[in-house]
Order: sequence, then C-alpha cells, then structure tokens
Amino acid sequence: MSHHRRFGVITGAAVLLLTATACSADRTTVGTLSFRAHDSPVELTYSNTPVQGCHRIALPRGAAHVENNTLVDIVLYRTPGCQKSDKAPGTYVATSMSDVTAPDTLPWRSFTVVH
Repeated sequence: MSHHRRFGVITGAAVLLLTATACSADRTTVGTLSFRAHDSPVELTYSNTPVQGCHRIALPRGAAHVENNTLVDIVLYRTPGCQKSDKAPGTYVATSMSDVTAPDTLPWRSFTVVH
C-alpha cells in the first residue's frame, strides 16, 4: 500500500470516528421517564433527556418508583453522581418497563442512559 493511499485510509477512519461521536453527543431519549417518591402523589417527568452523562433525579427524597416510557434502557443509582458501590451496583430498567424499590431500601438519586 502506498504512503498516499495509507494516509487516505487513516484520514477516512478518523472522519468516521468523529462523525459517530458527534452524532451521539446530540442524541436524546425519545419518550418520557417518570419518577415518584414512596407514598407521594408528586411525579417528576423527564422528556428527551440527553443520552450522555449522569442525570440527577430532582426529587427531594429521591425516587422509589420509575416508569421508563422511552426507546432506550436506563440504569438507576442510589447516589447523586451515578457512582456504583458493592451494595448498590445500579438497577437496570429496560425500555417500556417500570420498577419499584423495596420500602426499606435507599431511593434512587440519579440515572444514566444505556446507548
């Protein structure tokens, strides 16, 4: 393979990688995520959440109920910053599913989107 052709292949691969990364940065969930605390009528709903990063659940006591009505899966965490621990590795909630915490467990405080 000639030097000129090899450079073209490397450049093309780099452009494809940058394009894929840029597209991912602008993607959002399609649908809604709904959260509610234990025994609370207040429901918090997120729409079109960015797929990248950690998202805090803005309920003062955290969330005990979640409904994932999006086209993507999410992972819920007991910490505000999406940190995993031995006792709380994260709760996986698939698209179009819901989950409820046990009454004696800590609430969910944040989530990430699986993409």
